[in-house]
Amino acid sequence: MSSQISEIEQEQLIEKLEIFKIHGRDKHGRKILRVIGKSFPAKFLSLDVLKNYLEEKIFPRLGRKPFVVLYVHTGVQRTENFPGISALRAIYEAIPLNVRDNLQEVYFLHPGLQSRLFLATCGRFLFSGGLYGKVRYISRVDYLWEHVRRNEIEIPEFVYDHDDDLEYRPMMDYGQESDHARVFTGAAMDSSVSSFSMRCIS
Repeated sequence: MSSQISEIEQEQLIEKLEIFKIHGRDKHGRKILRVIGKSFPAKFLSLDVLKNYLEEKIFPRLGRKPFVVLYVHTGVQRTENFPGISALRAIYEAIPLNVRDNLQEVYFLHPGLQSRLFLATCGRFLFSGGLYGKVRYISRVDYLWEHVRRNEIEIPEFVYDHDDDLEYRPMMDYGQESDHARVFTGAAMDSSVSSFSMRCIS
């Protein structure tokens, strides 16, 4: 992450984009910290400003009770809104121990194949405190309602749009098809995936 604007402007940007919002409860009555990955302006935020913002504005509001995180990964692009592996680890390590202990689950909405592979291979080593074991992959918004109270949380419209895309192009889930907009044809639906690719998926 690199900063090109003042610290005050960075804080205002975090607020304006509503990247982090304590909003709603899950089916167990636990508070939800909603994180919208697509809104994260990685190019403009410094790590220090982000950590200070979380320490001052988010962690105190979570209180001393169990909570969950809903991380919406929809639309995240490595070059645009991904802070980087080292930054993610630094952010996680900066979370006070009592807050980390109260984190019960992380609902990871719309994980891509790369995200799954990264967490499967590196998650246990990068994140202490058993965070990896708390991650629950949610491939569709409809499955989210099995864990979260539907009428208590707002999901951005682009997330539902992505869900619709996945229904028509299920191979996007496995990285076998790009998520860029395209014109659909019958031939595209009939195309086969090699047995090697399918073994990698399973």
